Amino acid sequence: MTENEVSKLILDIIHDIAPDEDLSDVKPEVRLRDQLDLDSMDFLDIVMELRKRHQIEVPEAEYMELSTLAGCVKYLRPKFEAKAAARA
Repeated sequence: MTENEVSKLILDIIHDIAPDEDLSDVKPEVRLRDQLDLDSMDFLDIVMELRKRHQIEVPEAEYMELSTLAGCVKYLRPKFEAKAAARA
């Protein structure tokens, strides 16, 4: 899975959770909560959607890895690649 695919996946989840947010100019290195009107429950919803849609578990101790879009990509891409390799 490419970086762009992981970014799109995260932005799709955020769009489903907060459909009124403008996601067209999300800066990869800026905290998502600083750019978007997301609260802690929205963030938990993102983690739950990752588990539900993609069977990706994010331990609470690692939640901060997902604070930016770039962090999401860096953290999640190896997990998606490992899942793909396990299916092959």
